[in-house]
Amino acid sequence: MPPLITPEEALALGELTDHAEIEALIERAWQARVEHFGDSTDMCSLVNAKSGGCAEDCGFCAQSRFAEADTPMHAMMSPEEILEHAKAAEAAGAHRFCMVTQGQGLSKRDFEKILDGARLVAEQTSLKRCASVGHMSVGRAQALKDAGIQRVHHNVETAESYYDEVSSTVRYEGRLRTIDAVREAGLETCVGGILNLGESREQRVEMAFELAQIDPTSVPINMLNPRAGTKFGDREFMDPWEAVKWIAIFRLILPEALFRLCGGRVENLAELHTLAVRAGINGVMMGNFLTTLGSEPAEDRAMFEELGLNVARQEDNGSNPRPDNRSGWLEGETPAAAAGGLVDSQADAPFWDPSTQLRHAKKTVVPPRPDGAPNRQRAVALPQVVQVPADERAA
Repeated sequence: MPPLITPEEALALGELTDHAEIEALIERAWQARVEHFGDSTDMCSLVNAKSGGCAEDCGFCAQSRFAEADTPMHAMMSPEEILEHAKAAEAAGAHRFCMVTQGQGLSKRDFEKILDGARLVAEQTSLKRCASVGHMSVGRAQALKDAGIQRVHHNVETAESYYDEVSSTVRYEGRLRTIDAVREAGLETCVGGILNLGESREQRVEMAFELAQIDPTSVPINMLNPRAGTKFGDREFMDPWEAVKWIAIFRLILPEALFRLCGGRVENLAELHTLAVRAGINGVMMGNFLTTLGSEPAEDRAMFEELGLNVARQEDNGSNPRPDNRSGWLEGETPAAAAGGLVDSQADAPFWDPSTQLRHAKKTVVPPRPDGAPNRQRAVALPQVVQVPADERAA
């Protein structure tokens, strides 16, 4: 389906500052979301299966070897460890589970662990399965599909015209080739980006229309959570109303894509989380993110239920197209309202937890960034992830 607004209209909407006018825009986006998806939702959770020491220079990421931030390290997980986190996601009410690794490609040994983990998740849970493992060929994409992966995530990150400011070692064209390989293998695509990297309004609109050309099944919406010691480490958070406004604009440009709130949502949206969902969101990344903490499962489910949306799962969610598969979401029966028995707190299930499972390694030598830009941090340092005992987090 083509966009519901033109680039010129999107730019005009991007200039709105009056809250009443933004609320009217949000209502328009909500109607587009309900028209295409009804009350269905798309709740996801992830595991950072391999972290740190990345050879690329993405300016937002503390995992880069070019960042001066302490490196968040985690060796490649075993398939059994991946399964444990998937079961935690399922217990919290997630519909799907994503296995994520750093870098733009995996060794053969590490790739086999992802394949084995995907098989275990397919065999022992009812979750839909996703992977985010960097660049890949059609052959690797087909191997993921054969192992039970249904959707592959690979962001463009930003508009093509701004991309060189974000990364100089990972080419934009290479990202598009990976997306094409994923589609050629018959897998669904998950392609999005990050807002507030320093891009202009025009470039935000550019990115949204580039995504419309790619036509991904799913679009993750990330907002920069500045990490001290990275290229973008001194940026301020987005104003919550500005963030919600742009979610609504993206929804009108991509009316049929599944939207989910991902990294940076806790810090940037603050008390406007529910309004952001109304701006056109299908789901959120439940639990924690790659290197930062997220929300409690009960809070995330309540956000959607407050708007009359259905967060329930199918018993055979891994194969049934409802409630979150764009290619056939109207087929089959709507799941009954969410039953009891779901965990409400991350302390009640072995979620991926970067505050305890990542080892932050100090760097003695940091090579200069290939683009020549400095790493930065705010005048007031960002709060660091601290290790909190499980019994205290549950309190």
